Amino acid sequence: MSASITLVVLMAVMYGAGVYVMLEKSLTRILIGFLLVGNATNLLIFIMSGRAGDSPIVDGNNADTVDPVPQVLMLTAIVINFGVTAFILALIYRSWWLSNLGDEGDDVAASEEEDEAMEIDEAGVYHASLESDDDAVRSILDEGADTGDPDDDRGGDGSDGSGSGDHDDRNSDHGTGDEPSERDRDVMR
Repeated sequence: MSASITLVVLMAVMYGAGVYVMLEKSLTRILIGFLLVGNATNLLIFIMSGRAGDSPIVDGNNADTVDPVPQVLMLTAIVINFGVTAFILALIYRSWWLSNLGDEGDDVAASEEEDEAMEIDEAGVYHASLESDDDAVRSILDEGADTGDPDDDRGGDGSDGSGSGDHDDRNSDHGTGDEPSERDRDVMR
């Protein structure tokens, strides 16, 4: 096997420059250094593959065939290099985006707190509208009790509809201004 001295020197320079540049703090320089090291690795695999020869798929026993393993390793190194490069580019973009936000940074919690406060305000408005609905239902129930509405179960005299004149405990809150009973609350809902 005879390796070209030019390729060996080029590979050594690429490894040295790549490692030197990767030691910097900047993500862009780390990316450039990683690309240099990846290409130097491909060059190393190419140098170690040996001299040129026939393709490995031949009929018969031919001693001048090329070993396919270095070619496969080089393709694998290219794919890995591409994947890590894409990941580092994503890191570079994310750090640039965060640095442009200034003091806010990546403050997702503040946004969630604002959303939560808006939901609480909306719930308060909703509950206030329910209270006005409850008041309207109470007034309708009270009117039915006062006017002797035939649709009312208690009849016009405030009794429970049995005609006995006994006052039902469940309906005792009608017209008194107190809190409605549990049964009345279920009716209002």
